[in-house]
Amino acid sequence: MSDPYWNHNVHYQPLILDLIPDGCKRALDVGCGDGLLVRKLAARIPVVTGADRSAEMIGLAQAESRHLHNVTFVEADYLDDAHGLLSEGRYDLVIAVSVVHHADFGRALEGLARLLTPGGRMIVVGLGKNRSAVDWIAGGVAQVVSRIVRRPHGGKRGPHGMPAMDPIMSWGQTAREARAILTGCRWRRLLLRRYLLVWDKPWHLPSERSLRQEGSRR
Repeated sequence: MSDPYWNHNVHYQPLILDLIPDGCKRALDVGCGDGLLVRKLAARIPVVTGADRSAEMIGLAQAESRHLHNVTFVEADYLDDAHGLLSEGRYDLVIAVSVVHHADFGRALEGLARLLTPGGRMIVVGLGKNRSAVDWIAGGVAQVVSRIVRRPHGGKRGPHGMPAMDPIMSWGQTAREARAILTGCRWRRLLLRRYLLVWDKPWHLPSERSLRQEGSRR
């Protein structure tokens, strides 16, 4: 079945699905929006949670996912979960698509890492700001390709009402800081105005204090 709309985030959902780790039992999609990715994950993973700060998006996600019994949606902020709706160290897979640039980058990565079970995987699809000549050239190419890829989808780009924010960090900055905070992570720039960050949480992770100290040295 084809997607109801297309945008850069939806374009990379098949890539995310290909990166689901073997034996994954619990997954969390942070900033899930209308739950499109959650519904795809639910076909492969026994228990899937979608979290979003927007009550409007959570309501839409719940309405679109009524037929799924292994899916839960919660209105929650992964950086300020006052009601404990998201359990630290619980998820085998944590995904954040176009989310981390809405907060301090280091704090965002550390917040996502805390939610992972030891040995779990983090997948971030993020945005960067054009700063260098190479950035602007890549951005121009992406714009042309985006128009071509979007045509078969009739221009539908929903969901409407999703919070949006421009990135402030350059592509190079996100790569350098990610590698400084998450030792051993894989980072690469994607064609359509996104980057991919994949990190497998070690079974024995340094303390949160150690992570902060390492981050302060970058």
